[in-house]
Amino acid sequence: MSDIVIDEGYRPSEDEPFMSERQREYFRRKLLKWKEDILRESRETLVALQSESENHPDIADRASSETDRAIELRARDRQRKLIAKIEAALMRIEDGSYGYCEETGEPISLKRLEARPIATLSLEAQERHERNERVYRDD
Repeated sequence: MSDIVIDEGYRPSEDEPFMSERQREYFRRKLLKWKEDILRESRETLVALQSESENHPDIADRASSETDRAIELRARDRQRKLIAKIEAALMRIEDGSYGYCEETGEPISLKRLEARPIATLSLEAQERHERNERVYRDD
């Protein structure tokens, strides 16, 4: 797939066959770049956390530092889960199921995939899922 030429300004359109090799390669590259950005940010965070591990003499400074660290670690945990979803999307590109709703089998709109390349449900199926979640959620 990697020898497919894609112009810098290319965006998938409705005028071409859905999930053609070109579209799949476009989304594969988009996902890989996203993953690379997340991993780079994670490395930067680790360096920052390690360099800031100094002991603050002031209790307020120490509390503030610990709060910042906890927030940063929660964000990194969310990003770790996001990387797993990106990996799953890359696997779907490889097996040919990428871009199709897991619930209905219908194509997921290109606009939705552009906005959320890890989407597994069409907009309609996602809305239905969220409505059901609200109905059955314990308040």
